[in-house]
Amino acid sequence: MKKFLEDFKAFALKGNVMDMAVGVIIGGAFTGIVTSLTENFINPLLTFITGGTGYRLYSWAEIAGYGSAFLSSVVNFIIMAFILFCMVRFINKAMTIGQKEEESAPTTKTCPYCKGEIPIDAVKCMHCTSDVE
Repeated sequence: MKKFLEDFKAFALKGNVMDMAVGVIIGGAFTGIVTSLTENFINPLLTFITGGTGYRLYSWAEIAGYGSAFLSSVVNFIIMAFILFCMVRFINKAMTIGQKEEESAPTTKTCPYCKGEIPIDAVKCMHCTSDVE
């Protein structure tokens, strides 16, 4: 059972699965912005331009209401994106807990003649000028 849970954790928190989940959630939140833009700005504008049957003079209060509805959906999207960002950041941080830090490749080596430290790709020692392999 422990092996099964470890395998599921590795699958669920793999980069591709997390990216897909974030994309689906952001796409759903963005749908609200597109719907609000269409209903509150584009449809009334098209009705006005084409002289459709739904055309009527809008009061300033209605126009302000349309703008506030659109602004509200934009703010909702920003809040959702921020919460999702915080969750992904927390999950990534939690994944690194308990993992050993990988040792980086050495950048220096020791000269066999004078025992001084020299860069790993040096062919001559900067201290004793000996040829180094």
